[in-house]
Amino acid sequence: MRLHALALAAGLAAAAPLPLLAPLPSALAQVPFNEIRALNFARNAGVKLNGGLTVYQPERCMFSTSAASNPCLIRSDAQGITYRFLGGPPGWQSQGLAATLETELVVSADGMSLVRVIYNGPPRTQPRR
Repeated sequence: MRLHALALAAGLAAAAPLPLLAPLPSALAQVPFNEIRALNFARNAGVKLNGGLTVYQPERCMFSTSAASNPCLIRSDAQGITYRFLGGPPGWQSQGLAATLETELVVSADGMSLVRVIYNGPPRTQPRR
């Protein structure tokens, strides 16, 4: 009986194969891998510059891989990818608190290294709405 159930399940699986990979959402499919890697690198660099995750959290846009609509992305060209983002203590943004830091930096075009820190200090810009 148990063997029969396994054979039946195997037959059903063979009749209707499941896809191994789901298609990527259109926003992810349009963002080049190097830009996603650069965003992750820039976010992690900001966290390190500002004391680590126990004391600092970057703004939400640094977790968005939709490059075309990301307000933290300032420029992307062969010289590098520039991000400007606010940050503060963990939970600052979800609690509606003001940012305490602003970071602007350039990551290499391949997204694998920090080219330079342009600014890291008190906010110079107005909060995004």
